[in-house]
Amino acid sequence: MGIRYYAYAFDGNLTDQALVDPLSFLSNDPLADAWGFEHCATVNTPMFEQAVPNRDMLYLDKAWRHLQCLTAPAEPDLMARRAYRMFEGAVVMNDMGWEPWVRTLTPPEVLAVARDLEEVSDEDVELRLRESHCFSLDFDGEVDYVVSYLRQARTFTANLAAEGRGMVYMIG
Repeated sequence: MGIRYYAYAFDGNLTDQALVDPLSFLSNDPLADAWGFEHCATVNTPMFEQAVPNRDMLYLDKAWRHLQCLTAPAEPDLMARRAYRMFEGAVVMNDMGWEPWVRTLTPPEVLAVARDLEEVSDEDVELRLRESHCFSLDFDGEVDYVVSYLRQARTFTANLAAEGRGMVYMIG
């Protein structure tokens, strides 16, 4: 199935709890939330419609890696974009598969990310990702794929920032 990205929003007054126990804000079956099927079902037909409201969840599928490349430092000595904080991370591989990466972003961090994502144009995607070699052979198809998820990330963080909310995300 692959490693995917899921983010869940929390209200600003729950920031301390989200920092101490970020896992309590994540679903036990985020793929079910993202694809719209029953949690923990062994046989199911996905609706391919997110079951959790867009206000409360962001699903970036496998585009998180491209968005990570987009916002990462272009060279080792340069600083990452503020939005990188939203995409940073890698799973830890082990004999049983992987351990997910989990991070909490406080409402002020979400605000900084939202402002930075507004500065990233759709055209920047093609230019930056071509330079970073984050694409496969279907370059044009991947640009559209990444831009669509970038737009969703912009909307999600802008809405969270406007409401003073934070988020917990998981790559896994």
